Amino acid sequence: MINKRLLIKNLLAHNDENSFYDKKRFINIGQKEGKAKFLKHVCALANSNPKNRSFIVIGVEDEDNKIVGVDFFDDSKIQNLVNAYLDNPPMISYENIPFPHLPEGKVVGLVSIKSNGKVCALRKNIWKYYGGMVFFREGSISMPKAYNIELKDINSEAVETIEQHAKNNIQLTLDGVIDFLNHRHKDLESGYKVFKEQFVVCWAGKRKKVKKETYFSRVDIELINEQVKLFYSALDEITITFDDSSFTTIEFIQLGLGKQQKYYPLEKMVIQFFDNGTYQIQSDLIFEPPLFDKKTLFHIYNANNALLKKLGNKITLNPNEKKDLEHLPATYLICYFSGFEDAKDQMEKARPILKKYDANSYESLKESLRVLRKVKYN
Repeated sequence: MINKRLLIKNLLAHNDENSFYDKKRFINIGQKEGKAKFLKHVCALANSNPKNRSFIVIGVEDEDNKIVGVDFFDDSKIQNLVNAYLDNPPMISYENIPFPHLPEGKVVGLVSIKSNGKVCALRKNIWKYYGGMVFFREGSISMPKAYNIELKDINSEAVETIEQHAKNNIQLTLDGVIDFLNHRHKDLESGYKVFKEQFVVCWAGKRKKVKKETYFSRVDIELINEQVKLFYSALDEITITFDDSSFTTIEFIQLGLGKQQKYYPLEKMVIQFFDNGTYQIQSDLIFEPPLFDKKTLFHIYNANNALLKKLGNKITLNPNEKKDLEHLPATYLICYFSGFEDAKDQMEKARPILKKYDANSYESLKESLRVLRKVKYN
């Protein structure tokens, strides 16, 4: 069992970026350029490592390897994105790895890429890259290649050595459980469960009861053995259930207009643990967008646009407008689900504006974009 935090440390210590490892300060697959560059690197790393895994570490400064972290990213359907744009797509996973010195909510992203043994290529045009292009790694750069295309295995031994040095042990597991329960979340209700005598899942959150149902907010869930953060949200609420071999969460999001707010189930995640020392995570989107009167939404959409324009022009908002700003991210999300396709562009436009103006609205916007991304890739 590999401790992913140790794996990242070993990758950073090994040497600079190479044909089986890349590092990024951040990625942005919500924009066409960022998505294209991400797919290019995935394609190149898969082709340069046909026999073993390759990795992208996200949240690291390029110059000095300083670990600065990125926001928690829980897109379990990132494989769908790769399948849509790449021929012979590799198996890919994105994991959120906590580091003790990072602020709450910040993690290091670890993308693991496993080739299927065939040449990977772009399936269709995206940004300035054309369908049919094939990429390989040349040192630390992902480059297109049009001739002498041949998969070569040159990194198996190096990757196996790095993964061997990242093996987990009992001390790391115990230290992780104690740190999670007694230090990082001492102000929240927390618990842990051991599955199949091997896996330890810890969770923490603020409990509340609604009509005999127990919900948790400010939730943090980690698979301690591998140092992987499975879920984190400062805003949404979830239910947690488990038995001897599985751990299940259902995530809810709050949506509505004005005071008419309601919680809607978004995604169900089931972790199934097996006797042979393996586990499987199954995530299913169960979201049904709420429907609202179109005339009301037109009014809200135009009001949101006017608010953004005012903030962009540095015009002071009145008290009522400040109140409307609190609901702007969620109402833009409702508008998008109701057919206002430009609402997504407005949400992206709001990013730098809200980041400067109001921290709470900015966090709410990031949550709304996260929901939008989940729904889109499903």
